[in-house]
Amino acid sequence: MTSLATPTLAVAPVFDLERVLASIDTMAAQRPVAAQIVSIANSDDASAGELSRILASDVALAGRVMKLANSAFYGMRGRVTSLQFAVTVIGFATVRTMATVALTDLDDESRLPEDFWETSTSLALAASTLAPRFAERPQDALCLGLLAQMGVALLHHNDPDGYGELWTAERSFDGRRAAEVQRYGISALRLTSVALEQWGFPIGMLVPLKQVGDLSSFSGALLRSAFEVAARLVDRHHEELPIERVSCGQLRERDLAPVLEQVRTDAAELRQALLG
Repeated sequence: MTSLATPTLAVAPVFDLERVLASIDTMAAQRPVAAQIVSIANSDDASAGELSRILASDVALAGRVMKLANSAFYGMRGRVTSLQFAVTVIGFATVRTMATVALTDLDDESRLPEDFWETSTSLALAASTLAPRFAERPQDALCLGLLAQMGVALLHHNDPDGYGELWTAERSFDGRRAAEVQRYGISALRLTSVALEQWGFPIGMLVPLKQVGDLSSFSGALLRSAFEVAARLVDRHHEELPIERVSCGQLRERDLAPVLEQVRTDAAELRQALLG
């Protein structure tokens, strides 16, 4: 991937990683139901019945789970009428992802950079659509795509003016990562992996976040390819990168046309289901 010149930004505040990570625990205290779901959804003892009972205590989150289960993505439109069935349809990992979105204020667009969710939903759908080509499960790839930019939200919460300026000035994903490292000493994707590791997310979700910038890494190729698809859809100034190189040879340009069309069609509905 190419690197662009790092923009000149206002002086960065002192970035305290421990304080930012501690802020996640503060958010968790404010959303106890979502925090409980994040805690138990990955347990071997968790059941759809137990998760649905907990979910029922958070009307907003329960409504989003129902909307997502009835969305075009799962092909069950109008047929999911109970919360327990909705949990079964979208899977425990997706319920946990949605709870994490709620916990970290990712569902509050007023606290995020402009077009954050347009990018994130395109990224998630691209990852899930491309997943079989990389021998990955679409449901797992959807979760990875939805949470990949959690670090962006954390940096923006910590430094709203400075990060908002960075986000606007640096449009490419590579360029943003370079600017983030220069300003904060850590990229948003790396910060996402640290936060998800703190919460006990599986290693299979962390490795792509750590290796997405390494063009030789097959582990980062799916997420890297999804970023390229999202950029082509969201950023009209994006300079297209050769997808065969980005994907470690798993994709060619002709493979992307149906993916771009599907993501373009479904992204708005996914955003509506996630944000209400």
